[in-house]
Amino acid sequence: MWTQGRWAALAVLSIILLLSKEAAPIEVPLDPKIQQELKQPPTIVKQSLKDYIVDPRDNIIIECEAKGNPVPTFQWRRNGKFFNVGKDPRVTMRTRSGTLEFRSSGKPEDYEGEYQCFASNDFGTAISNKILLRVSKSPLWPKEVLEPVTVREGVPLVLPCNPPPGLPPPETFWMDSSIMPIPQDKRVSMGLNGDLFFSNVLAKDANPDYSCNARFEFTHTIQQKNPYTLKVQTKEPYNDTFLNSTDLYGVRNVPETQPTFLSPKGLSSSKIVLRGEQLLLECIAAGVPTPSINWFKRGGDLPAKKVKLENFNKTLRILNVSEEDSGGYTCMASNKLGSIRHSVEVQVKAAPYWLDKPTNLVLAPDENGRLVCRANGNPKPTIQWLVNGEPIESSLPNLNQQVLGDTIMFHSVQIGSSAVYQCNASNEHGYLLANAFVSILDMAPRMLGPKNQLIKVIENNRTFLDCPFFGSPFPLLRWFKNGLGSGLDGGQYKLYPNGTLEINQARPEDQGTYTCVASNILGKMENQVRLEVKEPTRIVRAPEHVTEPRGSTVRFDCRVKRDSSLPVTVTWLKDDKPLSFSWTFGGRLRKDEESLTIQNVNPEDGGTYTCTAKTEIDEDSASARLTVIEDDISSASNRSASAGRPDPPQDLELSDPLARSVRLTWVPGNENNSPVTQFFVQFEEDRWEPGKWQNLSIYDGNLNSVNLQLSPFVNYQFRVIAINAVGQSQPSHPSARYQTSGAPPDVIPGGLKGWGNKKNNMEITWQALQNTERNGPNLRYVVSWRRKDTEEEWFNITTTRAKHIIHNTDTYVPYEIKIQAINDFGHSPESNVVIGYTGEDKPSAAPTELKVSKINSTKVNVHWVPVDPSTVNGEFKEYKLYYWREASLIKGLKVNKTKLHKGFFTTAEHPSGILTELFPFSKYKIYMVVANREYEGPQSNTVEFYTKEGEPGAPKYFRIQRHTDVVHLKWDKPLEPNGILIGYTLQYHTVNGTQAGERKVQSFLPNVTEYVMNLPHRLTRFKFYLAARTQVGAGEVYAVESPHFANEAYMEQEDIATQGWFIGLMCAVALLVLILLIVCFIKRSRGGKYPVREKKDLPLDPVDHKDQDGSFDYHSDEDNKPLQGSQTSLDGNVKESDDSLVDYGEGGDGQFNEDGSFIGQYTVKKDKEETEGNESSEATSPVNAIYSLA
Repeated sequence: MWTQGRWAALAVLSIILLLSKEAAPIEVPLDPKIQQELKQPPTIVKQSLKDYIVDPRDNIIIECEAKGNPVPTFQWRRNGKFFNVGKDPRVTMRTRSGTLEFRSSGKPEDYEGEYQCFASNDFGTAISNKILLRVSKSPLWPKEVLEPVTVREGVPLVLPCNPPPGLPPPETFWMDSSIMPIPQDKRVSMGLNGDLFFSNVLAKDANPDYSCNARFEFTHTIQQKNPYTLKVQTKEPYNDTFLNSTDLYGVRNVPETQPTFLSPKGLSSSKIVLRGEQLLLECIAAGVPTPSINWFKRGGDLPAKKVKLENFNKTLRILNVSEEDSGGYTCMASNKLGSIRHSVEVQVKAAPYWLDKPTNLVLAPDENGRLVCRANGNPKPTIQWLVNGEPIESSLPNLNQQVLGDTIMFHSVQIGSSAVYQCNASNEHGYLLANAFVSILDMAPRMLGPKNQLIKVIENNRTFLDCPFFGSPFPLLRWFKNGLGSGLDGGQYKLYPNGTLEINQARPEDQGTYTCVASNILGKMENQVRLEVKEPTRIVRAPEHVTEPRGSTVRFDCRVKRDSSLPVTVTWLKDDKPLSFSWTFGGRLRKDEESLTIQNVNPEDGGTYTCTAKTEIDEDSASARLTVIEDDISSASNRSASAGRPDPPQDLELSDPLARSVRLTWVPGNENNSPVTQFFVQFEEDRWEPGKWQNLSIYDGNLNSVNLQLSPFVNYQFRVIAINAVGQSQPSHPSARYQTSGAPPDVIPGGLKGWGNKKNNMEITWQALQNTERNGPNLRYVVSWRRKDTEEEWFNITTTRAKHIIHNTDTYVPYEIKIQAINDFGHSPESNVVIGYTGEDKPSAAPTELKVSKINSTKVNVHWVPVDPSTVNGEFKEYKLYYWREASLIKGLKVNKTKLHKGFFTTAEHPSGILTELFPFSKYKIYMVVANREYEGPQSNTVEFYTKEGEPGAPKYFRIQRHTDVVHLKWDKPLEPNGILIGYTLQYHTVNGTQAGERKVQSFLPNVTEYVMNLPHRLTRFKFYLAARTQVGAGEVYAVESPHFANEAYMEQEDIATQGWFIGLMCAVALLVLILLIVCFIKRSRGGKYPVREKKDLPLDPVDHKDQDGSFDYHSDEDNKPLQGSQTSLDGNVKESDDSLVDYGEGGDGQFNEDGSFIGQYTVKKDKEETEGNESSEATSPVNAIYSLA
């Protein structure tokens, strides 16, 4: 028979064998097509709290949401027995969900109990936590008669509160009958149990209404206990003068006493607190004078960052208790007569908490795997495994699995063995339950990347050809070139596990079509990548530094060599800003394919000019500086006549060779009538960039021998360029070569940083040294790293690249990183240690207890319980609140349901935020996630709320139709009523230029959308203001002004004939004209006598001027106005002459007709002449008008 030791050895050997063959779990990509086809067991994504207290006045909702493919079905157990939802008409289950809703009718206490949700599909069953549903209770105070409390001044006193036991327990506080808080201080304060403690009573404490109040959170009610009446017996009468005494007790003859404890009792006690909760210790002492309280911890100081002393040092609070907070705590109460101590022994226990929570496992057929469930607690929790909600011991035997304590081993899994496993870790203080499914997936290979991709690379560059793929079992991937040969791997090719093929240095012969083939037992799939290798883009003739006088023409060269198949774009910059070839330089810039020309330069043109040649895959650039100098007129004229660029320096010689310096001497060339101001020394080396001349240093023009500072391990040759006011010389002939000796690197690689691009790696990068900083052959970099805050040894690697990736790391942990450069001569100093972080993963926890408060029409306060920082799995970024407008509370109004989000960056213990810019009178839904820099975590509970009514928006439209004497107003209800419309308010006033008349107001019912208003005068204009109203008030105003017609005067004339007043006026004028005509006719019919010589056109006989009998003075101005005389005659004011006609005759017996026809004919003619003669001066006379009409 085998001994127990042999069985243990066999078990260990079995585990080792299984682990050695265990395959890495399959990571299913997030490709939508794969996700849609993927069959998976259920996963619980949302559930109610374990200890779930509800308000009895509301509907009860127990949440249970799960996902899976196929969609899961749901069942519930209540108190361990099947709960038939369909039997109770007050209980419903939401569609495609397991969430239960209990309507508030009846007794909610009937539904108290322990509930558990089961979500099942063809591949397994997931279960929720056991949810203990309890109904909130707020019982009344017991009826009691409290006798007055009488004490002597100076003695201690405790007024008990004893609030009724509520669920959850109520918050207590003390107030008087006027609802004012009882003042609390070092002497008088409330204890943790709600009692009111007096360290010593004073006469001023006498009061008939000390009342304890209990506030119940769920019902939002406050209940008040019958008040205590406190009477204080004193030796001295009390008045306010005692308040200013420095020895209050001595003045009042109150005997002094040593401290004694009111709470807790005795000299020692013990307390148990759970990890993660808060520790509250209290010491309240009696004595005269009032004792002071101080706290100590055995074996060390109080942790200042965690401990808070409250209630005048009587309460010690520690938040988020951990194991190191256990131990002995002592409070000391002291006054001038002595001190007393009380010791509290604190034990920190712990409900179970996760060390290694089981996660979903996706395996291919015949693969091995394991589920691990590790938890800690105090006492240590026991681990129980379940499968599909039932104890694993009672499930059907599975030969492919083996339970080893906190681990389940799977080997050679087969299709059809998918299931959901539950791990329950429990001790006397609580339990943890986690679901993790094992899904057996078989899928033929799939290509996830774009098909037939074209990649263009530059010759000699490192190249990566990507071929993302997936399949189960995990496919074998191979690469082929042009469809020939065996798989590409090794030599200049390197194949990565993710399918990427690396080509170390792409050469022209590497061009071609590459095919990646992924295959497993279910099939194969291939994809092609076409690689084109291009020549690099290089500037072969670069611009050179130029110094020119004002007014000169400057040319910068920029000749580019490129691959003929790549179009190139050449751009120019001045001082790193793009050059404009339009009006900026007044048309003085000219650019062609190989140069830039600036005409008539001025000092403002000075600066650094950069030429950049860019193709779609690479670019090159080169810069040169332009210096424009000012000269006076005389020197300018002399220079224009004879000055020129200097000749190049000659006879370059090297001397005084040292390890890192050499002396360069030259003979200056002819200055050409312009003194040399500067010398440029350039160098070329033949190891790293042969043939490329680079600037080394600039020296004054009066030098011809300089000591050059050099870098180690460079084979130099030098040349010199002279510069004067006209320009720069041609370069001198190169010097002899000078090889500096090698040395260890001087420069520490810069830009060192570390950051993960996957959840289990960290990419370390740095800036490579420049060629002249190598100092020797075979440059490498030694990168070292180790996990921060550990004493482990440094890991290191030597590489020639400028990055290194660390694999198989934990998620988002800090690492210390350092680097140094090394060559064949030695190494550089080490860099400073920098902190890098491995990659982030999705946060594993969701904010809980998301709720809202203070809801108004456009904003709401949001509260939630934060996640444990360790579950963020990365650098905390924000709490992201997603919200959307589900519906409007106005029936039939369509809304935009676009999901919006708002971030809250807070690390507060009780975080909250304000969500603004909401639509009034709407139904909203919100949920929250926690986000790190890369990912968002699972969703919190979804909360629904309804915004209150608000002021409505502006009417949809407001139009004015103006008629002759009325204005017709039309409008439509607002697009966003923001509540129940109760009507419209119309305000209007007249407009006369910039002056506004008195504003008038008109109100309408909500179903009225038009109004006709009479105009007092058609020229009157109005401005109208229309606003819709809800119960909250008037909303946004829509203002319009009645239109201004440009052709209003024309319309006045056009329509005037139809106006009543005009018709009446015309009738009155016609009647007046008729009356005047009748009067005129009557006067004419009477044959009135008129002076016949008046205004006669023919000249009069001179005898007429001497007539003694003449009645008139023919030359009188007044008598030359016959119309005026006629008008006067009509008034009867002119004296007639009886012989006026005889004067015109040849005798008294002149020939006349009997009917006076002569007179009538003459009179008509005379009237006509007189009328014509006085038309201009008498145009306004009514009689003139009558004659004209006649």
